[in-house]
Amino acid sequence: MYQLIRKYLFQQDPEEIHEKTIHALKLAEESAPGKALLKMIYQLRDERLETKLWDLKFPNPVGLAAGFDKNAEVYHALGALGFGFVEVGTLTPQGQQGNPKPRLFRLPEHQAVINRMGFNNLGAYLASQHLVDFAYSDVPIGINIGKNKVTPNEEAASDYSKCMDMLYAYGHYFVINISSPNTPNLRDLQETESLRVLVRAVTEKAAEMEMRGVKKKPILLKVAPDMSDEQMHDVVHAAVEEGISGIIATNTTLSREAVANHPKADEAGGLSGKPLTERSTAWVKQIYQEVGDKVPIVGVGGIYTGEDAYNKIRAGASLVQVYTGMIYQGPGIVKQINKQLLRLMERDGFSHISEVVGVDAK
Repeated sequence: MYQLIRKYLFQQDPEEIHEKTIHALKLAEESAPGKALLKMIYQLRDERLETKLWDLKFPNPVGLAAGFDKNAEVYHALGALGFGFVEVGTLTPQGQQGNPKPRLFRLPEHQAVINRMGFNNLGAYLASQHLVDFAYSDVPIGINIGKNKVTPNEEAASDYSKCMDMLYAYGHYFVINISSPNTPNLRDLQETESLRVLVRAVTEKAAEMEMRGVKKKPILLKVAPDMSDEQMHDVVHAAVEEGISGIIATNTTLSREAVANHPKADEAGGLSGKPLTERSTAWVKQIYQEVGDKVPIVGVGGIYTGEDAYNKIRAGASLVQVYTGMIYQGPGIVKQINKQLLRLMERDGFSHISEVVGVDAK
């Protein structure tokens, strides 16, 4: 059904469609019958897909990446859509409008999106008010944090610490986002020493919150795909040495190689979707070979089918995330992926999804 209405949706402004979708999910979330209907249509539960990491139980390995529920407004409804976990944000200490519009562009011929949103959100405090009942969610809720655009990199650690101070009590896991290409110079924080300073500030704030009685939470790092092998090696090893609990690979790319002939290819921003599928899977495999014995990996980038997800899990991802794929495939994407995962596992003789992790990287 979604494929029938997608043509109509794609004739409208992508941000307006996003806002309407959030509104519709709010209505469903506020209605017990509405939420129950979403579960009946979209959820698929199977013990073979259950994943346990960081003392958290994920009903399936397919999550929603940050960027959709920026202000933590509809995470309960998204859980009802069948996601195994939901990541909200990116959230900054102060609310900000993000970059000027237009800033979101569809490339249907390539099943891709270019965005330069710029961490538009209402701020960490307001999100914390939306997250007061996160513990009642059916799935783990992650919180993706960043710095405000006006904050210089030398003071970035303070912004991430402020986010932790306001939000640490309200999520199941946290993600340090220094890999978005849409905040000026943000990716410079991936430089090894800057990264160490930042991670230490975040983990110190977490320890302070734990001293106040807040339960300890895993803290993950989201990395960019546009690094050299040597840079990636340095980043992931430094992160693990500083106590990071997991790596999310990868964020959007600045490369336009796969879409060079598209009229929107020159638009500034990060490219996501199908053009990132193979590239992000290759990074998952390489990171798994580097640190997979120390921390779990979340694979993200160009996942549209169960086979896409399966390949990332075989490459070393314990969990995967979708976003652009949902724009093109619709809300049924999670159920479709999970069904295909079960078929692929049966084909290859695996009895549980955990047995698949890293089989192509060992």
